[in-house]
Amino acid sequence: MHLFHKILKELLQPYTTDTVYALVGESGTGKSYNAKLVAERYGLNAIIDDGLLIQDDKILAGHSAKSEQTYMGAVRVALFDRKEHRDEIARKIKHYHIRRILILGTSEKMVIKIATRLQLPSPSKFIRIEDVVTKEEIELAIKSRQIEGKHVIPVASIEVKRRYPKIFSNGIRFTFHRSNPLKVVSADNKKDSKVVEKSIVQPEFSKKKRIAISEAALVQMSMNCIREYDSGIRVKKMIVRADNRGYRLVSTIDIPADDFASTDVPLTKRVDNLQKKIIDKIESSTGIFIEEVNIIIDKVTTV
Repeated sequence: MHLFHKILKELLQPYTTDTVYALVGESGTGKSYNAKLVAERYGLNAIIDDGLLIQDDKILAGHSAKSEQTYMGAVRVALFDRKEHRDEIARKIKHYHIRRILILGTSEKMVIKIATRLQLPSPSKFIRIEDVVTKEEIELAIKSRQIEGKHVIPVASIEVKRRYPKIFSNGIRFTFHRSNPLKVVSADNKKDSKVVEKSIVQPEFSKKKRIAISEAALVQMSMNCIREYDSGIRVKKMIVRADNRGYRLVSTIDIPADDFASTDVPLTKRVDNLQKKIIDKIESSTGIFIEEVNIIIDKVTTV
């Protein structure tokens, strides 16, 4: 029996991913710009970024979120909302026997969700963009994003020109040390160095004002979710907060005790299920990213 499991493990080994790392930072802080350097530094041979599977300056599979017409559409693509999209990526990962992957995302939660949807293990290491570049470089990247609407795809120009000619803007070639990939070197210093490319694009959604869903609409959607889940729950207060990563919801409620609930599920589990229902409903309906839902129980009712 032991021999059987050993043989099975060896047969399945080429189709499993050993290592997943994450590069995390707010939108526009330079994750895509520095993705190749980080991947090289940690020996990761593929990148998941904004809906694309990238390896060796080539797009192996996927659809770029940066080609979407709207911000919400881009979010859906980046989160692999469509089953056909995520299944395509998962198949290519197995086909090319990719074992070490870097996933880019605006938060740890977003990266974990992407990994789950792509049938990958949760990241074993989270790298913050602040650990890779200086504060000044982050500020410069944010300024470029906000003022010029410039985005980066960590792929050679010829690939992006062919696939996304309408949004392609420019290409960049840079050289870095193999022994220390986070240190860029001069182009004429070829010893112990490597040249890679990345492309500058300007998505259609970046040319327009970002579409934001109103707080009132989010509150109403959350209220509807709560009513659908348990009509006995009374919402006393609902707060919506927004930042560059997504939205946070805080709901204060009165909830029936276990003996008076419309389900046999214990109180703590009901609250957990309610949080998940609100997140899934809003994200699937709007495409916006819900960073967290906090539910505060003010009173447990018995009538």
